[in-house]
Amino acid sequence: MKILSYLLVYRRFLLIVLTPLLLLPLPLIIKTKEAECAYTLFVVAIFWLTEALPLAVSALLPAFMFPLFGIMGSKQVASAYFKDFHLLLIGVICLATSIEKWNLHKRVALKMVMLVGVNPAWLMLGFMVSCAFLSMWLSNTSAAAMVMPIVEAVAQQIIRAEAEADELEMSCSNGSINPGLELDGRHAALLALPPSLGRKEHSKYSQMPEKHCRKDKYSGIFKVMCLCVAYSATIGGLTTITGTSTNLIFNEHFNSRYPDCQCINFGNWFILSIPIAVIILLLSWLWLQWLFLGFDLKNMFKCGKKKTAREEASSQVVQEEYKKLGPISCPETVTLVLFILMTLLWFTRDPGFIPGWSSLFPKYKSYITDSTAALVIGLLFFIIPAKPLPRTSNGENTVSGYIPLITWKEFQSCMPWEIAILVGGGFALADGCEVSKLSEWVASKLTPLGSLPLWLIILISCLIVTSVTEVASNPATITIFLPILSPLAEAIHVNPLFILIPATLCTSFAFLLPVANPANAIVFSYGHLTIMDMVKAGLGINIIGVAVVMLGILTWIVPIFDLYTYPSWASNIQSTNGTGLL
Repeated sequence: MKILSYLLVYRRFLLIVLTPLLLLPLPLIIKTKEAECAYTLFVVAIFWLTEALPLAVSALLPAFMFPLFGIMGSKQVASAYFKDFHLLLIGVICLATSIEKWNLHKRVALKMVMLVGVNPAWLMLGFMVSCAFLSMWLSNTSAAAMVMPIVEAVAQQIIRAEAEADELEMSCSNGSINPGLELDGRHAALLALPPSLGRKEHSKYSQMPEKHCRKDKYSGIFKVMCLCVAYSATIGGLTTITGTSTNLIFNEHFNSRYPDCQCINFGNWFILSIPIAVIILLLSWLWLQWLFLGFDLKNMFKCGKKKTAREEASSQVVQEEYKKLGPISCPETVTLVLFILMTLLWFTRDPGFIPGWSSLFPKYKSYITDSTAALVIGLLFFIIPAKPLPRTSNGENTVSGYIPLITWKEFQSCMPWEIAILVGGGFALADGCEVSKLSEWVASKLTPLGSLPLWLIILISCLIVTSVTEVASNPATITIFLPILSPLAEAIHVNPLFILIPATLCTSFAFLLPVANPANAIVFSYGHLTIMDMVKAGLGINIIGVAVVMLGILTWIVPIFDLYTYPSWASNIQSTNGTGLL
């Protein structure tokens, strides 16, 4: 028993030590770069799954393992850890820092609760639609980072309002009333307040199950609100080529491999993907609601339903909290204007269906990305003063009271460095798999799949990429599998789009783990979710997503690209690979 207790205490240490040792025979026996890269990939994936090390620390493993194995040089690996994505993240976090500092998110949250009501189910659907729409034009990370502070504030307000109503109801039932309760930081833990001690002991204990039920309900509200942001940000990104990095990588790979094909554009991609996104969004809403809140369809869709006393009390508390904010301040107004400006710059840079503002620089059009606009607006938060400069008695401005909208310390406190390193590790793994030709080896082993029915090949491809993207970043997964699946489609004489489109869409279905994509990591960092919460919710949405994609690729997507016809632009060359793996 003593040995067992030691093993339990030091299980993380043992996992960290034993995992590399047990997998070490792979590169020692099969002495190829592919095997060495696979060893690195397996070790990082296991550490990400088990969280034996912090996620960011595990993401740093390729930085020294690839140079040791001679796969990539240190300078080459290091360059993978800071990409254009990180500049985009910095710009967005500048915006998020100002929103939180000046309580703009709280104002928006309270106003939304006042408009929609305190019913978590309908509020959740509203947030999902809003976040999905944003992620159509922005990156998934940007959408999640901007919406999550608002969702957090809304959930806090609903729970505090409900707790206030619960406490008043409990006080009334116990024969005492405490009108001094206020919704501020001093009473954030209203749920922990005990019932009146003047009642009989059996009355106090009879209230315990109800109290625990309320705690579970409040915990469920936080969980479902967080998950709806992460998942809707991913789902919304499916609908446009610029909506997510996987779509962009697919478009770049497809155009470079098949330059004679001009069949993928903003319009037909939107037509094929918007029904998929809408169906998945609605089914995900029902799934999350049933899983964490439960729902009564009859009461939910009942028109003209009279508000209960609890709902009336909750609404009144929210309205009082909104009044406490007072009129909108100058910093809030500036932050809101910069937010709208950043969104417009992203949307109008290169929409696809009309020329964007990047066309004003025809010689350097490819140099400008979303991160360019994000950084321009982000830097303004450090320049624009939070308040008008004070004047002296003779009317001259003074600079002694100059305070920008945000300071560097405030930015540092909000910057998710763990996410930045996490995504960088995914990029490094993708580069390593390509340099070592591990992806080509995997493609050669998948060639026998040509004997299977086409729908089964597509399903297997979708399931494989959906599984891998849970432990590797979405860009890493799509970068690994596109060079695998393209030769596979050519080898079995199938229109490459028949396999590449569903695989690209399913690569975004990273719903199970915080490490799966940055949106999940952002939501997970708020501390309301556990790994198992994301696993049980994400598993259902993964199944929903794959099923809807299979339905789409076999029905309405077929006539858009004439998928049952092998196109002339696709080369019918069997890919050969002379690696040493068996």
